[in-house]
Parts: sequence; structure tokens; C-alpha cells
Amino acid sequence: MPFDFRRFDIYRKVPKDLTQPTYTGAIVNELYVDDPDKDSGGKIDVSLNISLPNLHCELVGLDIQDEMGRHEVGHIDNSMKIPLNNGAGCRFEGQFSINKVPGNFHVSTHSATAQPQNPDMTHVIHKLSFGDTLQVQNVHGAFNALGGADRLTSNPLASHDYILKIVPTVYEDKSGKQRYSYQYTVANKEYVAYSHTGRIIPAIWFRYDLSPITVKYTERRQPLYRFITTICAIIGGTFTVAGILDSCIFTASEAWKKIQLGKMH
Repeated sequence: MPFDFRRFDIYRKVPKDLTQPTYTGAIVNELYVDDPDKDSGGKIDVSLNISLPNLHCELVGLDIQDEMGRHEVGHIDNSMKIPLNNGAGCRFEGQFSINKVPGNFHVSTHSATAQPQNPDMTHVIHKLSFGDTLQVQNVHGAFNALGGADRLTSNPLASHDYILKIVPTVYEDKSGKQRYSYQYTVANKEYVAYSHTGRIIPAIWFRYDLSPITVKYTERRQPLYRFITTICAIIGGTFTVAGILDSCIFTASEAWKKIQLGKMH
């Protein structure tokens, strides 16, 4: 039996929850294969806000790695650490960029001067987003899918792996102006890792890959014929309901008359 090439798909599927069509308003959802933001220099802006309530700020650091050879330990640009719980914990907030290639960034103690014996990696993720923040009515995508993730009851000595599939997203308004953002889906696991020398220092890993498919939302004005059709439907519905009510009233009135005539006889 010959192979049907029409069934062969070289592209990995975009997660279904990122491609649901939008029916409300005048937002049109479409997919295409391209890098929409060609002026980004091959970079994606990242915003991360995470709290580790049981790890001192001097121990918390951000490390970035990717397949282009980047390996940065203790990234500090555009970031700050806010002590929590009288200094026992730390909230890390940072903005940084990653290359548009598979890689990872992770929160760890790797950049600390001295490694703690038992670092506690329990945490809450307040925000993890990529690209511009889109706050558009009728567009409800997975732009901050990990926002609110709570791992405070996890094993304190466990590492956490968040596997992210990043999907480029474009929003084009009525004037044709485009804004670029990224949605993502996530799978996660936690584990205590060991090597031949003993237990490996835990970390919070965000491992990412990019989808070749772009999701585009286009804002369009409602065509005149749709407005006219809507008005006609409202008017038609009003007349229909009025006709039904009139028929019911007339029927009830005739029945009442017959009852009254019956009493007279």
C-alpha cells in the first residue's frame, strides 16, 4: 500500500489550549509558520518573580544556559532580591533575555560563595512571562501559565523541573500595529537527584523549547452586513415573541368566553 504524503506532518503540533478559536468580539485567531518578531535580534525578554520562603537571599541566584553555548552563573542585571520572613527567605524578581534556541534558566545556589548543606527549594511562582504583556479583552491565552504555582509542601531537598513549550504570539489591532508576546504550556516534575558522590544540590529548572508555529490574533471591525443581520434578528425575534403572546392571549380569551357562555346555558 503506497504511503500517503498528504498525511505526513513535519511540524510538531501546537498545544490545543493555545489554538482554540475566539468567537467573542471581533478577534480572529489564525496559525502560521514564521518568526513574527524579526527585529528582536534573536532574543526573547523574560520576566520572573518567585519566592523561596526558606532560603536566604545571599544564597539565591539565577543561571542561564542554552544550545548556543551561553552559560551564565549568577545573573544579576535588572534583578533584585527582597528578604522574606525576617531574612529567612527571599523573593527574586528579574528581567532578562534568552536566545531563541532550546535552553534553560534555573534558580539555584550555584553562585553562592559557600554552598549550604541542605538548601530548601520550596517556592511559589508569582509570574513567569515571555515578551510583551498582552492585556486585551477577549484574548485569554496562557501568557502566565505558571503564575500562582505553589510548591511550599514539596520535599525541601527536591529539584523541580518545569518543561516549557513556548509559542510565539502576535496581536494586531485595528490600525495594523502589532505586539509580540509568547504563550507557553508547562509540564513539571520534582525529584531528589543523586550522583556517585552523593546527593546533588537541588535547583528550580525552567527548560524551554520554541514551537515553530505562531498564533496570531487580529482585531477587525465588524462588517456592516453583520450589524444589519443582528438588528434584523432582534426585530424578527421581537415580532415572533409578540405574535406568540398575542396568540396565547387570544386563545385564553376565547376559552374564557366559551366558559362564560356555558354557565349562561
